[in-house]
Amino acid sequence: MSFSAHFIHAEKNTIGVADGVGSWAKYGVDAGEYARQLMRTALIAIHNQRPPNAVVKLREVLGEAFQKTMASGSSTACIVTFKDYYLHSINLGDSGFMIFRKNKCVYKSLISQHGFNQPYQLQWGISIPYRPKVDKVAVLPGDIIVLCTDGLLDNMFPAEIEDIIEKGTLEGVNTEQLASSIATMAFFNSIEENVDSPFADAARWAGQEHIGGKRDDITVIVGHPLVKNVLLMKAQQKSQQNPFY
Repeated sequence: MSFSAHFIHAEKNTIGVADGVGSWAKYGVDAGEYARQLMRTALIAIHNQRPPNAVVKLREVLGEAFQKTMASGSSTACIVTFKDYYLHSINLGDSGFMIFRKNKCVYKSLISQHGFNQPYQLQWGISIPYRPKVDKVAVLPGDIIVLCTDGLLDNMFPAEIEDIIEKGTLEGVNTEQLASSIATMAFFNSIEENVDSPFADAARWAGQEHIGGKRDDITVIVGHPLVKNVLLMKAQQKSQQNPFY
């Protein structure tokens, strides 16, 4: 089972990903349960927000989800919502999102971490040690939004995603197919021992040696804003245990 989790709230144009910390498995803990509970409680918090047509209050959503998630473990989290041609986001850790316009990456969210491969995390019973990054970015009709866990960010450069988007949108945008193509490429890069990867680049900058991709679970959600307040969204997951489900 994957350590990562996600949700899609189509009515409120809101999507989220969480990535459970795999090292919990050494202590007999299901490393993905915290992430799954976090995303379920976030989805409920979004559904219950009032008034229903207002911009989703992401800080309240993540705070409520954090308070109500009681599973052992820890997780990163990134949630974004689309309203009036703006993408609002909240992010803690090394998941994130990118915006592509005319097949080029025009925005990439920042990660937050203690040091190389040590992302900030949410954990039950421990207060949030750092404020999540909150952002607001303008988007245009026709843009492609890619929300993902670090399994994508560590294994694909933006230029590689640009190539997939360019080739995959010649006959129109299919968000499900794009999510699948991006996640599949990220998976194959993750198991490739000789590929140049963002994770290998980051390791070199940190004075460490790493060659190839980084084996990790991968979650990708692709969103496509059509007109004001209409966002098409599809998700794809690839697990190292079972990558072809």
